[in-house]
Amino acid sequence: MPDTVVQLFQAAVESHRDRPAMRVRRGDSVETTTWARYGAAVRQAARGLVGLGVAPGDGVVILASNRPEWFVVNLAAMAAGALPAGIYATSTSEQCRYITDHAGATVAVVETREHLERFLEVRPALPRLRTIVALEDDAAGEGVLSWASLLEKGAMIDEEALVGRVAAIRPEHPCTLIYTSGTTGPPKAVALTHRNVTWIASSVPTLFGVGPDDRLISYLPLSHIAEQAVSLYLSMTSGACVHFVPRFERLAEELAAVRPDVFLGVPRVWEKIQAGIEARAAGGSPLQRRVAAWARRVGLAAGYARQQGRRVPWGYPLAKRLVFSKVRRALGLDAARLCVVSAAPIARETLEFFLSLDIPILEIYGMSECTGPATASLPGAYRTGTAGRAWPGSEIRIAEDGEVLIRGPHVFHGYYRDDEATRQAVDANGWLHSGDLGALDEDGYLRITDRKKELIITAGGKNIAPQVVEGRLKQIPVVSQAVAYGDRRPYLVALLTLDPARVVAEAARAGSPARTPADAALCPVFRRAVEAAIQGVNQGLARHEQIKRFAILPRELRVDEDELTATLKLKRRVIHERYRDVIESLYA
Repeated sequence: MPDTVVQLFQAAVESHRDRPAMRVRRGDSVETTTWARYGAAVRQAARGLVGLGVAPGDGVVILASNRPEWFVVNLAAMAAGALPAGIYATSTSEQCRYITDHAGATVAVVETREHLERFLEVRPALPRLRTIVALEDDAAGEGVLSWASLLEKGAMIDEEALVGRVAAIRPEHPCTLIYTSGTTGPPKAVALTHRNVTWIASSVPTLFGVGPDDRLISYLPLSHIAEQAVSLYLSMTSGACVHFVPRFERLAEELAAVRPDVFLGVPRVWEKIQAGIEARAAGGSPLQRRVAAWARRVGLAAGYARQQGRRVPWGYPLAKRLVFSKVRRALGLDAARLCVVSAAPIARETLEFFLSLDIPILEIYGMSECTGPATASLPGAYRTGTAGRAWPGSEIRIAEDGEVLIRGPHVFHGYYRDDEATRQAVDANGWLHSGDLGALDEDGYLRITDRKKELIITAGGKNIAPQVVEGRLKQIPVVSQAVAYGDRRPYLVALLTLDPARVVAEAARAGSPARTPADAALCPVFRRAVEAAIQGVNQGLARHEQIKRFAILPRELRVDEDELTATLKLKRRVIHERYRDVIESLYA
């Protein structure tokens, strides 16, 4: 096994030289990069960074969407001995300043003119930042270069300068910084070593059966470890080709065009796909709806039968031909052998929805601090509602207070420039304290119940996992997002947002004239329909978990409003503060 990420990449280039490594749509055409060209680009960009004065240990920050240059810069920085750090494309100027300063970055690579302006705004506060490289802008000016200029500089630097840098890299050296999403405060920088990354990356192809003929799709933020683990590192160890989707809005279109063999979605992505399927199904004829309902009953039974080693129901082949194959084809998932969910807990109802359509979703649980996966559901060993078993070669145990503890070669080097936070995260025996609550069944399958710090403790002393309640609320067809609240309060309340694509149909069904989420939020007729649906949800919850009152917000929670992380997780502290008056009115 290669000892460093750079060696891992070099091995991939030598093994797959003329095979396609990356594809991206540029205008009306698709640009393909072979592994040989990929390797040459990384070496040239790395020499360019050396020419810009990047020293071993310096930071190199990247503010860009999913595109080949992101991979190239990231690996070039590693080859130069620097520490690459991704910045979410939605980050504000101040967030860019914080990460750039904390990482000690001397070079920033940005994608658009807008990104460049964010850096120029805060540049006076970044004395170490010497150069900004713009990917899409023919940039000029003091300390600003175009991408072409960086590569030209690299062409003038002797290869030996890079060879020495690569030879000096050791497995225990940090190779990248992953900044946490900051749901509870300023982001911390997870420093991963070459050994961390190569240990995880080298085991994935064998575990999941991924090879050089497979297609991967990259659309989630590359600043996040989950996307890096799948599209950046899995492609290197398997030789699979990565297709980039620069804008999330084009995901459906690109899925249909690429038809990936492996597809990773965060819970919110799967929820949106579910909502789209349900909306289309609601417009079908009575016969079509009856056939779909029958097929889904068969599919769910078949899904659980497979997990338990039993035979699938006799009607499964017919259901597959009439419904399942058509749904997969319409979604662009007909070639997908692996459909995966990670980055946050997902509602069991959503998992069962896709299982009923013959699309089993494998849960992987983990965090940046353990280089991505801690447990995995595997194609031949998974149970719906659990996150699988410990990653082979690592350990999982549950502490007395229910916290999930992780130990193994993938546990991180520590938080960059934060020894105290590192000591709080990893104990003297090497156990990483995840901050998540969970339970292991008798066969070692892990079930995550909630975040330790997000537990709601009511005034009556009852502990409630908000994500469980929120998952149930999001099964109401028109509900897009849900935030449960009730810490130190006598009962639970909820903030709800509505799916704009479902409002008109659901309003008509309720007899409401509402046409938009804002209209629906103010309409008493619509509200009564939602209230009835919540009462149905409450029947499946314990008394202390039930929602007593609720408010409908006029719009969905958004990343650009700092209400969601870039991977679409709730920023509870921000939401609670922003809607404090609304919440207080529910307890009035």
